[in-house]
Amino acid sequence: MDNSAVPTKGNLIAAKNSLILARQGYELMDKKRNILIRELMGLVDQAKDIQAEIRTTFTEAYAALQRANMELGINAVADVARNVPVEDSIEVKTRSIMGTEIPLVRYNAATTTPVYAFYSTKESLDIARVAFEKVKDLTIKLSMVENSAYQLAANIKKAQKRANALKNITIPRYEMLTKNISNALEEKEREEFTRLKVIKRMHG
Repeated sequence: MDNSAVPTKGNLIAAKNSLILARQGYELMDKKRNILIRELMGLVDQAKDIQAEIRTTFTEAYAALQRANMELGINAVADVARNVPVEDSIEVKTRSIMGTEIPLVRYNAATTTPVYAFYSTKESLDIARVAFEKVKDLTIKLSMVENSAYQLAANIKKAQKRANALKNITIPRYEMLTKNISNALEEKEREEFTRLKVIKRMHG
């Protein structure tokens, strides 16, 4: 037999305390889940906006690139593209939302200096370069937002599982234990009271 179920006043106090803790735990988990869901909804909206902006900017960038290819020749544009430096300023840190570590991407967003001479190129190349830089910025932002959303979704699932376990298993178990011990102690008290009355009558 489980010793915690033995009907003693000590076990009743312990069961009541455990029940209080389980209820507080459920409230905290539920609050955490709701906060994370709110954050996730905000990120989903952000991601939609960024994706729409990326689509528009990509369309503009490719149209400008096609114009540059026609005006300067594909080989000349390819030579310029080969000289574009690799983006190496990206730094990934993390920040915490209710214990959920989400990525925080930092990078040098300053517009890079063109790697070509203005006198030998056309405006279409400038437009393409600026548009593709914007695409890069948006893609970095989108990766941060999508990764954050993924982490939050995973933690919402965990918080939901814990909240369900507390609500459906732990809390009912301690409610039942408290009720059973209280009933057993009351029964004991009634028996004791009856026994004392009998003894009193016998001695009276």
